[in-house]
Amino acid sequence: MPDFVITPVYRVEELAPSAREAARAWGRQHVVPDDWHECVVDHFEQICTIIGVDLATRPLRLYGGGTRQVPCVHFSGFASQGDGASFEGSYRYAPRSAAKIRAYAPDEVELHRIADTLAGVQRRNFYQLEASVRQQGRYCHEYTMAIRVERASPTGQATTPTAEYDVTEALSDLARWLYRRLEGEYDYQTSDAEVDAAFHANDYTFTERGARFP
Repeated sequence: MPDFVITPVYRVEELAPSAREAARAWGRQHVVPDDWHECVVDHFEQICTIIGVDLATRPLRLYGGGTRQVPCVHFSGFASQGDGASFEGSYRYAPRSAAKIRAYAPDEVELHRIADTLAGVQRRNFYQLEASVRQQGRYCHEYTMAIRVERASPTGQATTPTAEYDVTEALSDLARWLYRRLEGEYDYQTSDAEVDAAFHANDYTFTERGARFP
């Protein structure tokens, strides 16, 4: 004769506070989509194009067996030493970048400053500066980007004294900006409200202690 076990189940808002937090902790691991960061990276690609950064790409294997090219943007986060964001590619002068970035992202004062810095150092070097950016080391914050700055002068003119520093700092600041936006998006996606909304959308129920059921 089979035995039957009756288990009462609850919606997340019906749980006691400690059980509710246990349910949300499970949800942050299982209901946040793997591609939560893609909207930020897509936005970053547009910003790079405006500023003059050409992001390198790499092939990403798809579940169906094919591949697609994705930008070489790296990050880890968000509470450990060594966390950060970096990117790979090249940089050269982009005409009217300062005006274009203000039109594209009018509230992003830090991006305006970065574009102004790059435009200024380019002007002092007759718009001939170019830079390569590659990843080095096993971490992926802004200091893991190896940035090499050169001047493509037909007469062999050297860069102005602070040109390499100015470009390197501006591109590093761009990586820092990216990390802050990724962190903000992750905080939003894993917030109580968003996790609870995912529970309701999927009609998830939990035991009295906050374990997912069934």
